[in-house]
Amino acid sequence: MPLRDSAPAKAAFTKLEQDFAKRDKDLLELQNKLKATAEKNARDEPVLSDSDKMKRQREFADMDRELQRKRREFNEDVSQRKNEELNIIVEKANKVIKQIAEAEKYDILFQEPVVYISPRVDITDKVLKALNK
Repeated sequence: MPLRDSAPAKAAFTKLEQDFAKRDKDLLELQNKLKATAEKNARDEPVLSDSDKMKRQREFADMDRELQRKRREFNEDVSQRKNEELNIIVEKANKVIKQIAEAEKYDILFQEPVVYISPRVDITDKVLKALNK
């Protein structure tokens, strides 16, 4: 079971979803507004003057750039927060691993990449149980 499936990780990622839900909703609304504008422009195009067409195209391009910028910022913020939360969980896991290693007198532990590990020495379940407490 990977670390991302631990209770602290699930709680952190659920909180992230809640924290970013409003911005996600705002982006969806802006995207829908952009789509509606494109449809309106397409409907009205035959009766518009060339200057009105160009004006609407500029406005549409501005809206599209704003949406792309906001979406990019949103994705960057989400990614940064995920990494921060994951780092906190990794630090906790490392402390638990160290405690188990000292208590059970392991000489060395490998986290990754591991090609093979005997179930006899695999402490993954112990670490996850300790994290989930």
